[in-house]
Order: sequence, then structure tokens, then C-alpha cells
Amino acid sequence: MAKVAFLGLGVMGYPMAGYLAKAGHAVTVYNRTAEKAESWVSEFGGTAAPTPAAAAAGQDFVMACVGNDDDLRQVCTGEAGALAAMAPGCVFVDHTTVSAKVTREMYAAADALQVSFVDAPVSGGQAGAENGQLVVMCGGTEEACSRAEPIIASYAKACRRLGESGSGQLTKMVNQICIAGLVQGLSEGLHFAEKAGLDGRAVIDVIGGGAAGSWQMMNRFETMLEDHFEHGFAVDWMRKDLGICLATADENGASLPVTALVDQFYKDVQKLGGGRWDTSSLVKRLRETG
Repeated sequence: MAKVAFLGLGVMGYPMAGYLAKAGHAVTVYNRTAEKAESWVSEFGGTAAPTPAAAAAGQDFVMACVGNDDDLRQVCTGEAGALAAMAPGCVFVDHTTVSAKVTREMYAAADALQVSFVDAPVSGGQAGAENGQLVVMCGGTEEACSRAEPIIASYAKACRRLGESGSGQLTKMVNQICIAGLVQGLSEGLHFAEKAGLDGRAVIDVIGGGAAGSWQMMNRFETMLEDHFEHGFAVDWMRKDLGICLATADENGASLPVTALVDQFYKDVQKLGGGRWDTSSLVKRLRETG
């Protein structure tokens, strides 16, 4: 078993770190709000540290799941950052969804300290984290990714290296691009069914097993029909992710017209007060404005 630090105990990081402890690893946690870290220790054991550096010292692996580019920079290279406290040969695994640019910055900073850096964003949402069923897409050296994979397996059903540093983040962008279009299409379909006087559940029961079926359809249609948007990935976070996608598309020349449009639809949801609603709330926008 390994000595592991986990930085960031939000809705994703809290259960992910818990699975590490359940797997028998010696886990030290850090969270910006110390009370959350103490609560985690009360539930799972292990140790809470006051800073990223204190958490990272003496560990074999340091995992992070924080908010955005600036948060990642802070826990890695900011005051009392983790990288400088890590011993040469250790591995830093970042599960945050951030830009490929900051990933490569942190990779270079880690490499200068002889520390390996793996970008490893996840898909599966809060439910995937709580059930230990995340899908993890990795970027970094083959050696670092191979070393990290058995640790990641504590909370993931699949983990794959996609290429060098930044490849994991670029793959997560593809994931979010695909989800945005799917959820909008599902929202429009359910909205159309409602306006047409159809039984939405019966409709999904028929079409869900055909070409229109998707994970989003089968896992979100019930709560969408019930106008309930309190479980899943929040609109505020999706807009952050889509902003990264669109900025990267500007750099690499990709055309993302549907993604750009859906991003604006999510902006409308935010104006409705739905920034913390889950991403399936696009159907709420149609009900309010259609």
C-alpha cells in the first residue's frame, strides 16, 4: 500500500479520498476549509494537514481535485505548495478539469524538481465519485501513468493514458463538448414531447433502447421530467469547462458552433438562478422561455 496525499475535498474529492483509505492506503488530506478535512478524518481515518506542502511531504503520490487553473497553481506552486515538498521520483496526479496550458506549466514545474506530473481529469460526476466508478483520462509519461494507475483504480472503473502532458485535459474537453450537445438535444426532445401531449416516460421507454439512447437519457430523463436538478455536475462548473473548450478551440482552429451556443444557453440558466443546478437543467430554460 502507498502513502498518498489528497488535496481538495469537494463533492468529488471527498469520496475519492475515501476510496483510497478503504483500499488500505495511508491517506493525508488537505482542504482549504480545514473543518472539511477534519470531518473526512473522522469518517475515514488518516491525517489532516494544514497546507498542501505539509500534506505532500513524505508521500509517494499526491492527488488533487480542486476548482480551476488558479486553484491548481496555488496548491502546486503557491505559498506552501505541494510540489516543492515532494521528494524526487514521486508522482503528482491532478484530477481537476483545467486548461492544457496550466497542466503543461505544472508538468514543467514538477519536472524541474524531478517529480512526475499526470493530468487525469475524470468523468462520471458526483455519483461516479461516490460509487467509485469514475472514468479517468490521463496525460503524462508512460512510466508515471503506469505507476499512478493502481492508485487511481481505488475509485475508477477505467483509466487510460491518451498521450503526453495535456492529453488527459484535451480528452476531457472532448467529453464536455459531447455532453453539451447531448443534453441540449435531450432537453429539446423532452420539451417537444411535453408540448405534444405525450407521456415522456413512455417515450423514453420506447426510444431509449434505440439509436437515440444515451447515458444522459437513461440517467437524467426522470429528474428532468420532474423538474428536479439537484444531483449532478453544476451549471457553473460546466460553463467553466466549456470556456476552456472554446478558448482551446480558438487556439487550435477547431469549429465548435453547437458548444458555443449551448454555453450561452447555460448562461441563460445562470440568469434564472440555476448556477448550482445540474447540467440537465437546460430543459428548465426551455420551459421558462419556450
